[in-house]
Amino acid sequence: MSYTYQYPRPCVTVDIILFRKKEGPTEVLLIQRDRDPFAGSWAFPGGFVNIDEELEAAAYRELLEETGLTNVKLQQWRTFGAVNRDPRHRTITVAYKGWAVGSEVDQPVAGDDARSVKWWRVDQLSQLAFDHTIILTEALQACNEC
Repeated sequence: MSYTYQYPRPCVTVDIILFRKKEGPTEVLLIQRDRDPFAGSWAFPGGFVNIDEELEAAAYRELLEETGLTNVKLQQWRTFGAVNRDPRHRTITVAYKGWAVGSEVDQPVAGDDARSVKWWRVDQLSQLAFDHTIILTEALQACNEC
């Protein structure tokens, strides 16, 4: 199948905001990016949606590829489309939120383009890659259990 358009079009990504509550403050799962832009910075697991892929399938695929996690339930939450949110090109992201429960989420494993993966206390975070600090702030404001 061939696609030809005479006008620019945006890319679409998914980002996964995965929370967990243990003892103490809520935690969020972040990956350390291995590639530019923002190589070495912390970000949500996520990535580009394939041309023949449903959004939800892309979210679960990216979570698996970058963290090894499979036993979580995600829900589409919001879309973010600030014009300059990605320095490479115009990118719109569909954010998925979820809560991790059970011991199988305690040891995520970095894979694909994630250098590292770690649970972070939401009260100990600094600047994240892309617009993920803004997204996290809004997710926390919308979260009843956080």
